[in-house]
Amino acid sequence: MLADRMVQLDHQTRGRAMFGIGPGLLASDAMMLGIDPDTQRDRMEESLDVITRLMAGEVVSRRSDWFTLENDRLHLRPYTHPRPHISIASAVTPNGGRLAGRYGLGMLSVAVSNALGYDALDLNWRIANDVAAEQGRTMDRSDWRLLAPFHIAETREKAVENVKWGFDKWQDYAYAINPLGGQAIGIASIEAINAEQRGAIGTPDDAVAVLQKFWDKTGGFGCIMLLAHDWADWEATKRSYELFARYVMPKFAGRNRPRNESMEWMRENREEFSGKSHGATKKVIDKYFADQDIAFDATPKVQA
Repeated sequence: MLADRMVQLDHQTRGRAMFGIGPGLLASDAMMLGIDPDTQRDRMEESLDVITRLMAGEVVSRRSDWFTLENDRLHLRPYTHPRPHISIASAVTPNGGRLAGRYGLGMLSVAVSNALGYDALDLNWRIANDVAAEQGRTMDRSDWRLLAPFHIAETREKAVENVKWGFDKWQDYAYAINPLGGQAIGIASIEAINAEQRGAIGTPDDAVAVLQKFWDKTGGFGCIMLLAHDWADWEATKRSYELFARYVMPKFAGRNRPRNESMEWMRENREEFSGKSHGATKKVIDKYFADQDIAFDATPKVQA
């Protein structure tokens, strides 16, 4: 059962600070900073190597075509031992998985709603594990996070109606930054999200089914990240978070399992337990009236 295994949804990852690494999603950001987008991934790797060494307490000297370090060191070491948790974004290419394995990082799979990103999930995780093994490391699935769009309500119809509030505005923004619009990250329409099950606009049960699908695809991961899309108004968004916390997460954290098992055990034995309870009650009553030398029938009566 998924509930037996996926306890990390809000357990091991809860309250854990994260140092996020990524090459940058928008080419416009790079252009405004005078950076050739073609260099972003190489520069990210180069800087990551320096950052992890500094956090490990090394003194680093390094020259590149875009920075120079001479005997650099941290004058304050990380308060988190041995360093803050670092995670790297992974979309379609194997780059994120390769760097996660090389430097012992968590992995943020941010393209789950995209067909190519979804198909690459298990491959990129396998790459991370293979590279980690070459470094003498082992990847931890509790450090693997998946990002997908969710909005839930009491009914699927209500959830769909909620997200209509802002979905078109979001699509306008998406087309402003990419000619493919939301399709660039696999979100062509509300209906497509549900049809392809790479997210859920529906009920808590819909969300559970999608997470089960993700689990089966990956073989296990540590945390689900909800895309903050602002498709619904704030009240409906808060309600979605509440429903997710009350009815989706407990299924995977296993919090309700002991209570449900206890209730089923009581249900299966209720005739026996009820009989013993009535018997004990009758015994006490019979003893009392016997001591008082009063005739009394304490057998429970069934009223038609």
